[in-house]
Amino acid sequence: MLTALLFRFPFPGPWGKELAEAVHDLARDIANESGLVWKVWLENRETGHAGGIYLFEDAAAAERYREKHERRLSAMGFTAVTANSFAVNTELSVLTMAGAALGQTHASNSASAAAVPS
Repeated sequence: MLTALLFRFPFPGPWGKELAEAVHDLARDIANESGLVWKVWLENRETGHAGGIYLFEDAAAAERYREKHERRLSAMGFTAVTANSFAVNTELSVLTMAGAALGQTHASNSASAAAVPS
């Protein structure tokens, strides 16, 4: 079952393009992670937080990565890291247009309307 993993932690920067340049090698390493479908990088300059939303093929791959990344962030000096796993409800996600990201096709409007209670 597809599993989403959400990381969040205090982060002083850099942000944007500077961050992309600074962690380019890390991003390549993450891209090669076994079981990873995709990652979305998150940053909030106003609150001083960064993180990511990851989609994994299954819970075991997500858990392996969670353990690895928590160790890596700790070694980099980051504290107050939160990591939460979630099972993905594929049926509802397709209805809310996440189908392409999940490798599914979008349901037709009539099928969507019939499936949603009024």
